[in-house]
Amino acid sequence: MIMKRAIITGGSGDIGSAIAQSLASAGHFVYVHANNNIDRAVKVVSEIREQGGQAEAVQFDVCDNSATQASIDNILAQGPIQILVNNAGIHSDAVMAGMNTEQWNNVIDVNLNGFYNVTQPLLLPMIKTRWGRIVNMASIAGVMGNRGQANYAAAKAGLVGATKSMSLEMSSRGITSNAIAPGIIAGSMTDEVFSKEKIKQLVPMQRAGSAEEVAALVKFLTSDEASYITGQVIGVNGGMA
Repeated sequence: MIMKRAIITGGSGDIGSAIAQSLASAGHFVYVHANNNIDRAVKVVSEIREQGGQAEAVQFDVCDNSATQASIDNILAQGPIQILVNNAGIHSDAVMAGMNTEQWNNVIDVNLNGFYNVTQPLLLPMIKTRWGRIVNMASIAGVMGNRGQANYAAAKAGLVGATKSMSLEMSSRGITSNAIAPGIIAGSMTDEVFSKEKIKQLVPMQRAGSAEEVAALVKFLTSDEASYITGQVIGVNGGMA
């Protein structure tokens, strides 16, 4: 496989770092993005390099269009990005009746507007190469809904719609666009929310998934072997849906 240049937003988190390491192991040059947790992104890059891979940490706020554009311009000056994994995301939970404006706006801003700010400037350079892989990290909440997460579910459902639209627009250019909808994945975002007993009630497999299991699917979807898979929303959820 010829080395491609990849960027993973939210690459400092549990799932993002697993994806970065997986794509680096496939022989790609990986930009590991972070906003606040740049030290963690630098650590991920160091781990990748220690294993013989190539990576670089980048820092910007995906909600800041100007700052994002400036960082993307610097990246594109080195060459086009052909693998994009939109993984950056936050949640701020409350039932809709008690949700404040800040909670709604912040979650939509990071999860959906941030996706636009990163993706849009990368597309024309990607189109020129006639090869690309876009993977958007949705959620089971965006497919099924989830109590206390109307903002998060709305943002992730928006990603699903954008994924399908981009598939229609980009497929003739050799670019695929798919979404992954994880269920309960072990890590800092879920460990304090779901007890082992609750997971057994919710998940037919009776366990949480791992970040590595999500990363394995990303690695496949961004490979040459997945060239005829596009416009899909693939669950990684232990049978929840």
